[in-house]
Amino acid sequence: MTISGTGKMTAEKDGAIGWITFDNPARRNAVSMAMWQALSDIVGDYASDEAIRVVVVKGAGDKAFVSGADISEFEQRRSSPETTRAYNETSGRATEALRQVGKPTIAMIRGFCIGGGVSVAMSCDLRIAEDGARFGVPAARLGLGYEFAGVRKLVDVVGPAFAKEIFYTARQFDAAEALAMGLINRMVPAAQLEGFVRDYAQAIAANAPLTVASIKTLVAQALEDESRRDAALCRAVVERCFESRDYVEGRTAFMEKRKPVFQGR
Repeated sequence: MTISGTGKMTAEKDGAIGWITFDNPARRNAVSMAMWQALSDIVGDYASDEAIRVVVVKGAGDKAFVSGADISEFEQRRSSPETTRAYNETSGRATEALRQVGKPTIAMIRGFCIGGGVSVAMSCDLRIAEDGARFGVPAARLGLGYEFAGVRKLVDVVGPAFAKEIFYTARQFDAAEALAMGLINRMVPAAQLEGFVRDYAQAIAANAPLTVASIKTLVAQALEDESRRDAALCRAVVERCFESRDYVEGRTAFMEKRKPVFQGR
């Protein structure tokens, strides 16, 4: 299905799983301005579709997840403070939409995950990579300034020391190193990657959506400075679970020794 104005981003709804594909394999899925906007559009559609319970992000082909921003656009899109600001705002909205969507998100990573690709992956809740994947942020080789939000996302995942190493060296890290740093959650053989991710997504989708969504909210609040935490929101998402029909279904299914069928309400 097509939700955007560019053919280089595709969206596919497969049962409870919403797939998002960066579909620019000729450029190793480098992201253009139009693709950033399309990402926002697709995430918005999935956010409003109650049938979609998990979102999986991947790259077309087997060479790359996302190899970074499309540098061929930089002369036009990032050559002045004004155009750079506009570009950063568009890409920032896209990754923030992915980070904020109230549903679990998984980055399925093959091949290169570089620069903007790392930002996309960090915006997902879980990162599952093939054993041949490569990661890096080459900003220091290009003279780019990196926005605070992007640095903060990386620090939240790998900690300050590894974040500094990734940025300072601008080198590529293999999947084993990424796993050791906590940059990815799981590393699996390339041939098993899609099946593993699909099974993971389906297992998550079978769980109570309100409970899963509450955990996403609570973890996000736990990462906020204490002065900025919304205690009322934290209480509300927990109470919503206990007041839901799904809580009744979960208890009933347990007593009846059957699998629960959750409705998200």
